[in-house]
Amino acid sequence: MNFLKISAIAPQFALQNQHDETICLSDFKGQKVLVYFYPKALTPGCTTQACGLRDAKAELDKLGVVIFGISPDSPKKLAQFVEKKALNFDLLADPEHHIAEQFGVWGEKKFMGRTYDGIHRISFLIDEQGKIEQVFDKFKTGEHHQVVLDYLLAHHKH
Repeated sequence: MNFLKISAIAPQFALQNQHDETICLSDFKGQKVLVYFYPKALTPGCTTQACGLRDAKAELDKLGVVIFGISPDSPKKLAQFVEKKALNFDLLADPEHHIAEQFGVWGEKKFMGRTYDGIHRISFLIDEQGKIEQVFDKFKTGEHHQVVLDYLLAHHKH
């Protein structure tokens, strides 16, 4: 598996969100965008990660960062996730995992002795010009939002 590296151009996408609206990355040019890939809505690790971002959203807003979570779930499942956990950012459906593949986060995983293809939990910070500014691939789900915030606070003067 070979995920995109810093300074690569982020792949453009147009995906359905939890309200079945199409969200295009190109609409956010000029803003920073955190695109985080996660395996499955409403599972424990993904819930921890999403709730961390939910609680950090005010700080991320102040830093001018838009958040999108991407998984292979259907918009309907995403709507349940958003509702149950009161998420305050859009989740995007990538059921055919085309976008995950373009970012290089779809690949072989091992779990409980079996091997299968799935999404690797990797996040990309895309800068105002549409380039990947930072990649977050080593974190605990409970610390993901903090790792992102720490990076932003260290690298962006306000």
